[in-house]
Amino acid sequence: MSLCSFRALRPGEKLHTLLRTQGQRFSRPAKLSSPVISQARQFSNSQTTYQWRTTGLLSASSIRRTSKTQWPQRTTHQTLRTIMSPHMPKPKSRFAVYTIKAFFYFGLTIAAIGGAVVIFFIYDASTYKTEPVTEGIAISHLALSPRIGGPKDLPIAEHQIDDDDSPEKKNQKHKPKLVILGTGWGSVALLKTINPDEYHVTVVSPSNHFLFTPMLPSATVGTLEMRSLVEPVRKIIGRVNGHFLKAMAEDVEFSEKLVECSSVNPDGSKSHFYLPYDKLVVGVGSITNPHGVKGLENCHFLKDITDARLIRNTVIRNIETAALPTTPDEERRRLLSFVVCGGGPTGVEFAAELYDMLNEDLLIDHFPKILRCEISVHLIQSRGHILNTYDEALSRFAEARFAHDSVDVQTNARVQEVKEDRILFSAKDSKGEIVTKEIPMGFCLWSTGVSQTELAQKLAKKLEGQNNRHALETDSHLRLIGAPLGDVYAIGDCSTVQNNVSEHIVTFLRTLAWEKGKNPEEMTITYGDWRKVAQRVKRRFPQSGDHLRRLDQLFGEYDKDKSGTLDFGELHELLKQIDSKLTSLPATAQRAHQQGQYLGRKFTKLAHAAPGMTLNEMDYGDLDEAVYKAFEYKHMGSLAYVGNAAIFDINGLSFSGGLLAVYLWRSIYFAQSVSFRTRVLLAMDWSKRALFGRDLMNF
Repeated sequence: MSLCSFRALRPGEKLHTLLRTQGQRFSRPAKLSSPVISQARQFSNSQTTYQWRTTGLLSASSIRRTSKTQWPQRTTHQTLRTIMSPHMPKPKSRFAVYTIKAFFYFGLTIAAIGGAVVIFFIYDASTYKTEPVTEGIAISHLALSPRIGGPKDLPIAEHQIDDDDSPEKKNQKHKPKLVILGTGWGSVALLKTINPDEYHVTVVSPSNHFLFTPMLPSATVGTLEMRSLVEPVRKIIGRVNGHFLKAMAEDVEFSEKLVECSSVNPDGSKSHFYLPYDKLVVGVGSITNPHGVKGLENCHFLKDITDARLIRNTVIRNIETAALPTTPDEERRRLLSFVVCGGGPTGVEFAAELYDMLNEDLLIDHFPKILRCEISVHLIQSRGHILNTYDEALSRFAEARFAHDSVDVQTNARVQEVKEDRILFSAKDSKGEIVTKEIPMGFCLWSTGVSQTELAQKLAKKLEGQNNRHALETDSHLRLIGAPLGDVYAIGDCSTVQNNVSEHIVTFLRTLAWEKGKNPEEMTITYGDWRKVAQRVKRRFPQSGDHLRRLDQLFGEYDKDKSGTLDFGELHELLKQIDSKLTSLPATAQRAHQQGQYLGRKFTKLAHAAPGMTLNEMDYGDLDEAVYKAFEYKHMGSLAYVGNAAIFDINGLSFSGGLLAVYLWRSIYFAQSVSFRTRVLLAMDWSKRALFGRDLMNF
């Protein structure tokens, strides 16, 4: 038995409430019978207190009366009532409590996982179709039997066979026709940005998928699977209720607004047809620049998923052949010599991925140890440093990392010829003289800049003002120079934005002279006039903004006679200097992505402004300039993987690091992945590499 004390009644408090509340402190709450409660109420307001012993059920006879004066007096409390109750159970040990909680949460987790598995199987069962789908399909006669026309008398696909498949597509049949050539970064960004209800969209490409190119080197050695880097393009086009044609764009008839396309038949023959457009976006990408080097048929390239598969098979084939007992020593060393031509991001990341695979997985997959001793990786760069577009400290970090990994880096070297079993290149010796060297090789990757595709070359020959040998030139609104104004645009690696401020100098000066009523060659401008000219240059060429920040400093620097004004010659020299400082935009995924987003927003603006312009008969002139601003590229930074390490050059902040930087590098590209599906596959591939290693198998 143990003592438990009850406090006295507070003013206005009922004994019934006290007994019920205080009784909860017992290990076995006392059961109060009706006689007890009724008798207790009689004494609730008296000057007497009570004490009783409980052995279970309380009864009225168990209460004995006690005089208040028999109890000691206290200043802060009234007289106590004590009750005898059974002993409390001994508390459990802390270990036992934690063990019980652990088993509880473990069981709860198992139950949650089991429930999730059951829900998944229920969902999976709902995805199967047991009954055939039968419904009436409405197809336009012109879609099945297109009319013949155009310069080559080919079928003109004015209507698509799925134009009537849904009410949304029916509403877009007679909207302006937007044709997009290519499924790269720019095209996908445009499809994700444009308003779905404004255009009849058709995408033409020989590839029916979008490729996440920044991670392509990882797929060549089995770090990532091929399917983890591609997304079906039809899903992306479905957002705008568009159409996809798996065909190759061959030519463009600008006068008749027709794109000539070709498709491959099952027997290998080609079928040609025309596709009409109101607006055409050329985003066909680029090919690797050969630089006039002989023997490139002995090299591999890395532009699409097919190239990655060929490289992977070749690398594994060389390793397996080198492991044969019949392979001579010299031939084995040649097979295990891997050469990368080009020190840009693609070449550097491939060399890093290749070294990691050879260093980490050869022994794990039970290859002979002699292979690891005879493997060599070489990187040939024509500039003084690899990754020369990055901060110099990052370039040196990458070179030091490769030196640590025994990757041979040859800088200031130019490839002369690529033979079947070796590569010839020129470099300076210790005396500064140029000598020809050679490296035996079993594999060579050529990754040296970009060049025009066959379609881009055809378009450049047709149009006036196309003087760039490597890309199609556009103005600051991404309109193809030489094409009808506002009809054809070019984005991505196939294009470059003209920054020819000098060619527009006369236009700027004539406009200013016309406003002042003077002859441009005799005109002088003040600092206030110079600010106006600078604002016009910025609007026309947004990339010049960085060079026009200190207007007062520029004005004072070119005011050679210190007259407080600039004459025609001084202003001409100033603008030419700005023009010389402007550089071409980089041929990167982020540039193409920004251009696609820009066109998506601008096309939406043009569609919204079209009714008003039609009402006011504004169907000519520079409508792009009137509706939307010029394109401005914002460099978000550059990343590169350099072999269990990564470097970052982001908005002037340059840093590098080991595995933590690698995880950050992965996180950035993981977030930029195009869909939830590819993110899940990327996470699974990285986890699989950590648990089981890379897959060194031929496919």
